Amino acid sequence: MTQHASLSPERWAAFSLDQQILMIGNEMNRAMRLMGPEDRERLGLAYERVLRLTDLTIEVHLRQTLRRELLRWRDLIADLYVRPAADPADHAAAFRVLLLFTPVAAQQIPFVLGAAGPHVQ
Repeated sequence: MTQHASLSPERWAAFSLDQQILMIGNEMNRAMRLMGPEDRERLGLAYERVLRLTDLTIEVHLRQTLRRELLRWRDLIADLYVRPAADPADHAAAFRVLLLFTPVAAQQIPFVLGAAGPHVQ
């Protein structure tokens, strides 16, 4: 069972979208530190937490455009999750995209990804 398995949609909905994106970002930040081959199991668990929180966010928001973009982003994370080896560059690019979902979260890019951060093509 993942850490957030018991988190209810009602409880998650009590947080603003900014807070939700930042909490998903917190899990992505943890995962960013688990890119070594010896950390593969822990990285998988971190991605499971990211997917769980993303699923909750999709579930509690009614805006179709937001849901569509979150589903696309979720596919990126699912791809990272099933890869046989960690990919720090793709992880950082996906992390950056997540933080761009809201202006408040985007302000964190220099702090977690460096001054420029990786650029998404």
